[in-house]
Amino acid sequence: MTEPLVPTAPQQPPPAAGTDQSPHLQRGSLGVADIVFFVVAAAAPLTVMAGVAPLALLFGGVGAPVAYLAVGVLLVLFAVGFTAMTPYIRNTGAFYSYIARGLGRPAGLGAAFVAVFSYNSLQIGMFGAFGFFASTTANDLLGVDLPWPVYAFAGIAVVWFLGFRSINLGAKVLAALLIAETAILVLLAGAVLVKGGASGLSFDSFAPSNVFVSGMSGPLGLAVAAFIGFEATAIYREEARDPDRTVPRATYLAVGFLGLFYAFIAWIIVQAFGSDQAVAVAAKNPAEMFFTAMTQYVGGWATDIQRVLIVTSVLAALLAFHNAITRYVYALSVERVAPSGLGRVHSRHGSPWVAGIAQSVLAVVVVAVFALIGVDPYTEFFLWVNTPGVVGILVLQALAAFAVVAFFRRNSAEYSEGRVRTLVAPAAAGVLLTAATVLVCKRLDLFTGAGPTVNWSLVALTPAVFLAGMVLAARIRRTRPDVYAKLATTDVDAT
Repeated sequence: MTEPLVPTAPQQPPPAAGTDQSPHLQRGSLGVADIVFFVVAAAAPLTVMAGVAPLALLFGGVGAPVAYLAVGVLLVLFAVGFTAMTPYIRNTGAFYSYIARGLGRPAGLGAAFVAVFSYNSLQIGMFGAFGFFASTTANDLLGVDLPWPVYAFAGIAVVWFLGFRSINLGAKVLAALLIAETAILVLLAGAVLVKGGASGLSFDSFAPSNVFVSGMSGPLGLAVAAFIGFEATAIYREEARDPDRTVPRATYLAVGFLGLFYAFIAWIIVQAFGSDQAVAVAAKNPAEMFFTAMTQYVGGWATDIQRVLIVTSVLAALLAFHNAITRYVYALSVERVAPSGLGRVHSRHGSPWVAGIAQSVLAVVVVAVFALIGVDPYTEFFLWVNTPGVVGILVLQALAAFAVVAFFRRNSAEYSEGRVRTLVAPAAAGVLLTAATVLVCKRLDLFTGAGPTVNWSLVALTPAVFLAGMVLAARIRRTRPDVYAKLATTDVDAT
């Protein structure tokens, strides 16, 4: 059965006078640049480059920069179909809405469960990284020695406050933090280029003999994870100005910037040590590779700033993921799947404040549990909690690509967007994203450092959560058919 193309929103009673509830998020608040800041900040480019790019070099050799370009091209291919469907998905549910409208409501609700689970996994796990980096940086630069949970709890409070306040404030904070972390990497790049690198600039990284090697599966898996969260452009539809134009533009800009910037900075770090020595340096101490380069080419003062900016880079990602989670929960609440209280919007700030409190409380509980059992904040808490989120988002991307194909095949008489946008590009993206998901699952040891038992247990969480969502959809269909009929049909553009 064809689903309605311009659905109507479920009717809700108006908020009572004197309450802090509003029926809508803050309309027309975000432009293209604002949404790009949210998406790119979630990727945490400084953290990805300083913390992960050396591992990509270690496993894939000097050809690793090409992995970031390749994944960028793949996601641009995905964006072709994703943005073709954007004007017909007038909902803040992003993957949930796309998959429900393309593959059916049960798959859509399963996707919603996976999205909420995955973003929580990504965000809460990153509090371990935030606590670790903040603790070591404060100790190294200020001589302040406090345990990592103190910083993690402080980070939760800051993220909650910024999420509670106006989306405009969050956008401004993210813009400032993202510009700062990007600038420090550009500063390093400029110094390396001016000084000609370790032994003259070369393009060995792009030579076929260095690209098509057996070890490239490692960098490809790490590169795929580096783009996590770019589809969040669609989550901000209700808050975007002219969303039919803003969301597609922000999607292409975010993917294009990340792909080119990642590849460029990864190439720069190869030049900093030379094509013949870069892999050896990465093998000796990957965690210090970027800091060593910064000290050598710019100076110790820049290295100190870089250490601070890694902390703020993680904080920016935490805020971006927090906003994504609360808007998914808001979408489910509006459609009466989640408790209605979670969908309350603050009358002054226009934020889904109850969902924000719930998400922050969950983060406090998880951080407290891991702190009490004494796990390492980075190698265990961050990596183990974060990894299921990476797998879940990759699965959702593949499903969303196939959903685009199904949606336009079902509605081919009503819409003519061209076969390239509605069939060729999304189908190819779906196949390639499925292959990328399999690759990541096979090389999960690169993310967790754990054995097969732990790794496959983490992978199994995604299908289990997806199945739980489908089971709930079947139950809603039996017991609340009116709610089931309106899943993924909320029209946030309606006045």
